[in-house]
Amino acid sequence: MTDLPKSDLPKLGDFPAQDYDKLRYGDMDTQGHVNNAVFTTLLETGRTSLLSHPQINAWKNGAYAYVIARLEVDYRAELVWPGLVHVGTGVKSIGKSSMVLEQALYQDEKCVATAQSVMVQVGKISHRPEPITAATRAILEGFLLKSP
Repeated sequence: MTDLPKSDLPKLGDFPAQDYDKLRYGDMDTQGHVNNAVFTTLLETGRTSLLSHPQINAWKNGAYAYVIARLEVDYRAELVWPGLVHVGTGVKSIGKSSMVLEQALYQDEKCVATAQSVMVQVGKISHRPEPITAATRAILEGFLLKSP
């Protein structure tokens, strides 16, 4: 999603998983807009929401956890307080032990950031990559983004 012209930016409805966060006064920086570091926290809301799906339930799984191995953010517009930010999340691809997620942030229906992340499933004891189970893969496939 890195070099998209504004006309090609994704719409919130393009994403199979959607959530939102409320901006806080403390999210602003001295320039009066939301600090760029806050964008990553807002994106985390979308990732954790997806991984909280009742059938994945990453937080209560005794064997596996998910770690972020890569996060790439493209800032598209200012984000201003006060307001809500909507986050769209979808699965771009699923590998043996990892998945690539595509995300976007929206304020007042305007895309303010796009992002791509790599999440890796690791064993809670080994702390090493572990294969995604067939059952989890099937659930994740339900969140695959549709090709344009």
